[in-house]
Amino acid sequence: QVQLVESGGGSVQAGGSLRVSCAVSGRTFSNYVMGWFRQAPGKEREFVAAIRWSDGYTYYTNAVKGRFTISRDNAKNTVYLQMNSLKPEDTAVYYCAANQGLMSASPRHWGQGTQVTVSS
Repeated sequence: QVQLVESGGGSVQAGGSLRVSCAVSGRTFSNYVMGWFRQAPGKEREFVAAIRWSDGYTYYTNAVKGRFTISRDNAKNTVYLQMNSLKPEDTAVYYCAANQGLMSASPRHWGQGTQVTVSS
C-alpha cells in the first residue's frame, strides 16, 4: 500500500518562504516520478513540480520556476518543495503525487494535501 503524507504547510506573508514535505512509504520508488500539484479555491488542480526518483531530474511549471525547488532525500524517503518569494496567487492546497515512469496529469498515488496560504 503506497502512502504519501504531506506536512509543512501554513500561512506566510508575500515574499516569505515555506517548505512542504512528503513522506513516502509502501514500496520501492526507484522507477517513480514524484511530484507536487496544487489546487486553489474555485480552480482546477494544476501541476507544480516533479522529480525523478532515480536521478533527481526536475521540472517545473513556468509560474514557479526560479522560486520553487523540488528535491528528495533517499535516506528519508521524503520529497520536499521549497517555496521562496511566495505570492498570494500561490495560495492553494498542495498535494504530493507519485507515478510510475512519467508524471501524469492524473498520477496514480496522491497524498491528502496540505494548505499553503500567502497573504498580501
